[in-house]
Amino acid sequence: QVQLVESGGGLVQAGGSLRLSCVASGSIFGINTMGWYRQALGKQRELVAEATTSGTTNYADSVKGRFTISRDIAKKTVNLQMNGLKAEDTAVYYCNFRMIRSGYESWGQGTQVTVSS
Repeated sequence: QVQLVESGGGLVQAGGSLRLSCVASGSIFGINTMGWYRQALGKQRELVAEATTSGTTNYADSVKGRFTISRDIAKKTVNLQMNGLKAEDTAVYYCNFRMIRSGYESWGQGTQVTVSS
């Protein structure tokens, strides 16, 4: 099993920055992705950004140019640098790990990001 622990959420003013971090424990092997999803109140959970073991990254259109995902495979970490935050970025952010072939998936407990306008 893979367990994920997030940190770095908080309250920030619009235009500000936050950095989210996630560290995984357990056996990680094969082709997989680590990334971040978010769920705003009353909305469905959505992908924010993800990074594969090959280094490929994928971003939601709404965060392109503002957020940057970085992954350290050896340290089993994934970070999300969020700049130019907007009120609509307010949500609970979840770290995600997914094995591509088996479909195995693990989620962190979530960290709240609140952007005041």
